[in-house]
Amino acid sequence: MGNVFTRIGESTGDYPLFAGEWEKRAREILPAGPFGFLQSGAGDEVTLGQNREAFNDYDILPRVLRDVSNVDPSIQLFGQEQSLPLMLAPVGFQGIFHSEKEIGSVKAAAAAGIPFVASTVTSASLEEIAAAAPKAVKWFQLYWSKNLDLTASMARRAEEAGYQAIVVTVDTGLLGWRKRDYRNGYSPLKLLQGAANYIHDPVFQDMVPQLTEKHIRDAILDNIHHPNLSWDDLRFLRNQTKLPIVVKGILHPADARQVVDLGLDAIIVSNHGGRQLDGAIASVRALPAIVQEVDEAVPILMDGGVRSGADVFKAIALGADSVLIGRPYVYGLVADGQAGVSRVIGDLRTELELTYALSGVTRTAEISSAYLVKR
Repeated sequence: MGNVFTRIGESTGDYPLFAGEWEKRAREILPAGPFGFLQSGAGDEVTLGQNREAFNDYDILPRVLRDVSNVDPSIQLFGQEQSLPLMLAPVGFQGIFHSEKEIGSVKAAAAAGIPFVASTVTSASLEEIAAAAPKAVKWFQLYWSKNLDLTASMARRAEEAGYQAIVVTVDTGLLGWRKRDYRNGYSPLKLLQGAANYIHDPVFQDMVPQLTEKHIRDAILDNIHHPNLSWDDLRFLRNQTKLPIVVKGILHPADARQVVDLGLDAIIVSNHGGRQLDGAIASVRALPAIVQEVDEAVPILMDGGVRSGADVFKAIALGADSVLIGRPYVYGLVADGQAGVSRVIGDLRTELELTYALSGVTRTAEISSAYLVKR
């Protein structure tokens, strides 16, 4: 709690403080194409808005007159220590947001003691990211490839580079209808801003012996969309790696049950930040039914709309073991590289520690649904 009290009366300097201010700063810095890609959602952006609004379905019910002089929000997942129940979600193409790319983000995560999840479509290769922060807890998010050898190669490379889990995203067999990207005529994938992991992959190099922009682009676009992806494919992945496999993009309890029955290791309740199926349920609204179905068989994480310490607290109370943030930390990256990401994380830490204390808890394990009231 020392961090909380020492920051009382501290100036924010030139940094934003509210989530909306970070977004506004990013809008001022970025061209319309990259900003729209980062901030927008699919369709009419109903789900994008619901991800935020759904947290207001619940109010915190605090307890008082408890000794909260020593708050420790740290947790463990897969034997990995996290200083907070918070992770940096996989966000691709970070080179379009700042020259430090994913390197700035992973270094900020390492300094904060929280995991960083590297996307398949990063601007820096997974090996470069690992080398930049060798002591950080790092997970690798895998976009499936039609070429199974390429999928297996990506997983092997992550394991060899020291990543500690594979996060397979299952809600992107086809790309969502992202109207603002279409209006802006903007696709970082087509601009090869997220090609680093492909260019450095030996299987991809064999597939595309002529590494011209056109050949690289065509091969990536041909491989990254997979409308025929099935649960059998996840059985294939289980045989390719010894790392824990986390399934990202689960919203239905029956799909959560499939993850458990297949012997996979964790679930991320996610609607892809409202960027895939517009009208889909908000992540935090989907969370309770999945928690009930899984019944502690595997860890459950969630992302979508998390902007504050109170949001993190509510997600934990609803049964999440940890939460991921995406846009908020990238807005920090846009504003000031690694230092901006660190500031976003630091402000969330301060607010989360205060939320614990003012709710009457000192440890993450103490938080339960008894601390929430549904409106």
